[in-house]
Amino acid sequence: MNYTFDYLVFIGRFQPFHLAHMQTIKIALEQSQNVILALGSAQNERNIKNPFSAAEREQMILSNFSAIDQQRIKFVHVVDVYDDKKWQNLVTSLVAEIVEPSNKVGLIGHFKDESSYYLQLFPEWEMVELESLKGAISATPLREAYYRGEIIESAFPLGTREFLQKFQNTPTYQQLQHKYLTQDKTNLE
Repeated sequence: MNYTFDYLVFIGRFQPFHLAHMQTIKIALEQSQNVILALGSAQNERNIKNPFSAAEREQMILSNFSAIDQQRIKFVHVVDVYDDKKWQNLVTSLVAEIVEPSNKVGLIGHFKDESSYYLQLFPEWEMVELESLKGAISATPLREAYYRGEIIESAFPLGTREFLQKFQNTPTYQQLQHKYLTQDKTNLE
């Protein structure tokens, strides 16, 4: 098969991994030999905004793909640095550890809102800009429903639903749920 790219980079927190994320990866796999998922907020501390560790997100994501596609999905863990230039350098250096200098690397994503400005920080990578997917899904209300004890099944692929159901039975979920239910709800984005 002829691919346009050797690698397409898809940056996200995937907290949790939902159908719009999956659709983006499927499009990326059609256009690229491999996909690199740059898992944002990969530091170890959990919080309401970032309930799942990087390893858990890898497991959640891969559970939704065939064994063949799993081989084509690579991960880099990007910790929060709160400085665009440092963050850009970190993402670029992590990707450079996977790709060869001769590889054609692109960036896939869509400009959802003002938080998507980071897509413009990588001019060296050709941009594959996606239209906003029909019935656009946002992880924030999905997390909020999850902390209320609901899993909005129509928003998630099967592997994610199973992961979320298992995670609900952990002490970690109970602690995060308690924190969510008892805190000021103004800063959850």
